[in-house]
Amino acid sequence: MVLALAAAMSVAGASERYGDQKVVYHISFDGGDSGKAYTRALINAQNHIDAVGQDRIRIAVVMHGDGVDLLKEAKSNSALQTRITQLKAKGVKFEVCNNTLTNRKINYSEDLFGVSEKDIVQSGVAEVVRLQQEGYSYLRP
Repeated sequence: MVLALAAAMSVAGASERYGDQKVVYHISFDGGDSGKAYTRALINAQNHIDAVGQDRIRIAVVMHGDGVDLLKEAKSNSALQTRITQLKAKGVKFEVCNNTLTNRKINYSEDLFGVSEKDIVQSGVAEVVRLQQEGYSYLRP
């Protein structure tokens, strides 16, 4: 009971310390062996939510270039699937660059995990800038 109260108090204090946040996580890199770099990026996003509070943060994960492979890797990686699903349940948006899909001949509904038409943006880099113009802070995990 005491530990639960201490944990609740530390989360409340942290969310007050950090205030409301809007953040764009920019992923355009290769995930490496078994998608380890992608896993670290998703852990960063979860840690960010834990620190700020789910109701006080909006996160958009924008992927283009090699970053789209995060969702490609997730097709066969159940650990990535779980992390993505949990983050989506907490309101994290995953946005995929249509230019990358077109240039690499990727079929989003067959080749990527959990992507629907509403998740596709025309240009990943243009989306990152649009979000920054809307007040999102930029992070490259």
